[in-house]
Amino acid sequence: MEKIKEHLRYLQDPHIVARFQLICGIRGTFSEPARADSLTHDRCRLAEQAHFHNNGALHHCTAGETGDERLAGVGVQRRLTGATEPRKPKREVEDASPNGATLPADGEGLAVSGSTLKPLRRNSLTGEAGQEFVIENRFLFYLFTFGTELGNELFYISFFPFLMWNVDAFVSRRLIMVWVWVMYVGQCTKDLLGWPRPASPPVVKVEMFYNSEYSMPSTHAMSGTAIPLSLFFMTHGRWEYPYPLGFSLALCWCLLVCSSRIYMGMHSVLDVIAGILYSILILLFFLPALDTIDSFNLTCRYAPLVIISVPLALAIFSFTLDSWSTSRGDTAQILGVGAGVALASHVNQLLGLMPDLTADQLPLTVPALSVGMVSAAMLRLVLGVMVLVAIRTLMKAITIPLVCWVVRVPSYDVRKARQYAEVELPYRYIVYGMVGFSVLFVVPLLFTYMN
Repeated sequence: MEKIKEHLRYLQDPHIVARFQLICGIRGTFSEPARADSLTHDRCRLAEQAHFHNNGALHHCTAGETGDERLAGVGVQRRLTGATEPRKPKREVEDASPNGATLPADGEGLAVSGSTLKPLRRNSLTGEAGQEFVIENRFLFYLFTFGTELGNELFYISFFPFLMWNVDAFVSRRLIMVWVWVMYVGQCTKDLLGWPRPASPPVVKVEMFYNSEYSMPSTHAMSGTAIPLSLFFMTHGRWEYPYPLGFSLALCWCLLVCSSRIYMGMHSVLDVIAGILYSILILLFFLPALDTIDSFNLTCRYAPLVIISVPLALAIFSFTLDSWSTSRGDTAQILGVGAGVALASHVNQLLGLMPDLTADQLPLTVPALSVGMVSAAMLRLVLGVMVLVAIRTLMKAITIPLVCWVVRVPSYDVRKARQYAEVELPYRYIVYGMVGFSVLFVVPLLFTYMN
């Protein structure tokens, strides 16, 4: 058991993340105090590992205690840089990079071997911009930026509608059901465990937007595993295509998203591995139940009541797990989308719109690409997303002041007002519930009228 704990602690070590970033060409520009904190953290980590070989004695690192003192407390002697060597001049220390590379004086010329950037988006909770970093491999930077975007809102609001309107509405609505459940369980688990993000330094925060959320498990890794694998299993036998190619694409998708979270400095290796395994475990139980759940949503007369009330109850529960953060609002948003799509599928079934294909119409063949077909698909995507954005904007403009008025919260500062659960939950649930309903009902109905 102690060996297992030691391995888990090793996989959670932020220094592994920092080494992976260095291999991929990411260097930080931390100041000297930050370097000192990193060194103390490293020494504390060494002492933590050493207690396994010291009859299990554990000596906690306390405030004001140096890493050397902690090592002495567990009976470990280790020669550390600066402990027995003469102290380097202050200027020389300041000019040293956290990864050991020499930086020019006064920070000039940092872009000689790479480009200096800041995180693309500020912290969604604090507005913090983040620390500058140096990119030495622009290809990997763009590749992993693309990979991490495969788990962000912009991707979801583009991918699911494209699949719905241009490829297969049956697969898309079921895929959304899987995504909603996986993300909900992942976000709630994060708030229950409350593990922090990898420490910086030594980790370079290439992304800051989700930095205030908890870390374990990685919900990017969960969605990056669940979506491609579910897409493969749902289309297997329904569509004719080379299955080794489909599985290979799903695997590459999963690996790209998961490795991007380590590259971005958002998750430890343990967070990512746990996210992958957790997602697979959820799929093992949820995929066999999809037929039953989908049939209930389509045909049961009480389905609308259940569709609206159950996700709302789950959202209320998630709001009790932690103080205000982006995670609980995102959870209500995801549940709202799922409820909206499920309700739209029930309405479509009642009105006879977008009927599912019968068994004799399967399997489907991948059509040959043509300029006309691609143009029509892109036109549907652009027009549909414009409608979704317009609906979301209108609903936000109506819902926030209305909810604030109902719960008697001042609405002049929207950011502050949304910190109240009484505002954030109904706002997110109603607005994105309408977005989900529009994806499967309003926009396809508009396309029908436009022929």
